[in-house]
Amino acid sequence: MNSNYAKKNLSTKQSSPCQETRLSGAHGDQERTRGIETPPRQRTQEINGSPLLNFRLPKSERLRKPAEFKRVYNAGRRFEGRLMTVFIAPSQTSAHRFGVTASKKMSNKAHDRNRAKRLLRESFRLNKAEFSALTTKFDWVVNARRSLLRVKLAESLAEFREIIKKVKIFESQKGENTSNSKVQ
Repeated sequence: MNSNYAKKNLSTKQSSPCQETRLSGAHGDQERTRGIETPPRQRTQEINGSPLLNFRLPKSERLRKPAEFKRVYNAGRRFEGRLMTVFIAPSQTSAHRFGVTASKKMSNKAHDRNRAKRLLRESFRLNKAEFSALTTKFDWVVNARRSLLRVKLAESLAEFREIIKKVKIFESQKGENTSNSKVQ
């Protein structure tokens, strides 16, 4: 733009303050009609989030890489259930680790697959006490089945406990086989 245009069309003088400027008074707007008065909001108590974070599986107890899942699928043992299929392989760490899958074959809807994964994670977390009976630490890969979508948490917990019992039996049989081979 041309500088002459700015000189001709733009004012550099400040406008005078308006005499009728509305300022809110000490009592607020008196002309406003009063409806039902709502009480002033009280602040909610702050939530201490640190205990809530304890429900989460730590990274050391999760299978995260595709190679870890493949190792369990290839070298592991398979246990079938009505709601889930579980693959286990001896862990390379000092803790039980958990991985969960819910494929599109199980459900095309993402919210169904997410619910199934939440149910399986919660089943694993709530059954941690059952793992103390196992002498070997395992990597667990749990595949959701379509029938998991029609059940509540209690049923998936019960089935997971049954699979843990099968794993205990498998572990004891495996231990007997290795002890028999050492004797001979």
